[in-house]
Amino acid sequence: MRVLGIDCGTEYTGYGVVEQAEDGRLSCRAVGAIRLNSREPLAARLHTIFNRLSELIQQHQPDDVAIEDVFYALNAKSALKLGQVRGVAMLAAAAAGRPVAEYAPLSIKSAVVGYGRAEKSQVQHMVARLLCLESLPQPSDAADALAIAICHLHTAATLARQAAAQT
Repeated sequence: MRVLGIDCGTEYTGYGVVEQAEDGRLSCRAVGAIRLNSREPLAARLHTIFNRLSELIQQHQPDDVAIEDVFYALNAKSALKLGQVRGVAMLAAAAAGRPVAEYAPLSIKSAVVGYGRAEKSQVQHMVARLLCLESLPQPSDAADALAIAICHLHTAATLARQAAAQT
């Protein structure tokens, strides 16, 4: 199974493609971040995100797309902009016919680090370890995107085992 994880952001939108082999081994197929120009109008930045994510989906052909769920934000304006980025990410996936899964930040950190309140650096280190990367994924948004993809793969594997046990 191959998953595109997306860490939505208004300055950087991280992405990571993780594949799980039949023996359970995880491998990183792509990682990076879409850097956005804060001087551009929001509509132009959203267009950039849509185009780049559409290209990534076309190039890597993920089975699923996973994104971080809405979280609590103190600044309503920032939360609205983040919601718009999330909507564009979902649209890019839906336009390509890919299902979208959403995960809470606590679930993502728990799946990768084992602790829902882990620091960003802990997530980076565990992602690098789980994917046998030679260096920490940069920027942290890219590491978060890989973590989201890993969380989805772990969740899908658990659901598959539960379904098999019920038959």
